[in-house]
Amino acid sequence: MSILYYTLNNSVFSNFAFYSTASVVKMMGLSALTTLKRMSKDVFANPEDLSLAKNKSAVVVLNDPDVERVRRNHLNDIENIVPFVLVGLLYVGTNPDRDTALWHFRIFFVSRVLHTLTYQLALPQPSRFIACLAGYLTTLSMATRVLLTVRP
Repeated sequence: MSILYYTLNNSVFSNFAFYSTASVVKMMGLSALTTLKRMSKDVFANPEDLSLAKNKSAVVVLNDPDVERVRRNHLNDIENIVPFVLVGLLYVGTNPDRDTALWHFRIFFVSRVLHTLTYQLALPQPSRFIACLAGYLTTLSMATRVLLTVRP
């Protein structure tokens, strides 16, 4: 692995930087959406948060279906985006073909956006499964390249 792979002059790295950052920002958006959903519905998970409630008789609620849908979507993002970023950093170091790498990054990002849309709009399965699987297989493909390139 050369340090030169990790500069913005390397199109593979600059594309990875763009798509991984966009994925992380999308994930952060779900965190904000969870907060907005809690605030709009007066659904809080901690007693100290009840002071934020519009309805002063609000109680702690841990199972609101709308809030939980966003939270599960956010958890799924964490489970998929963190490995993509970690594996992607190693993948860049294998000096992959520029176009192949770009398609890995694009497919992953689009899959996460589609996954969020299918999750939040409650579209029928297998739409969410396919969106999630596309991103998962993309990360697995990059991981395979890393393992085959750097095996001892």
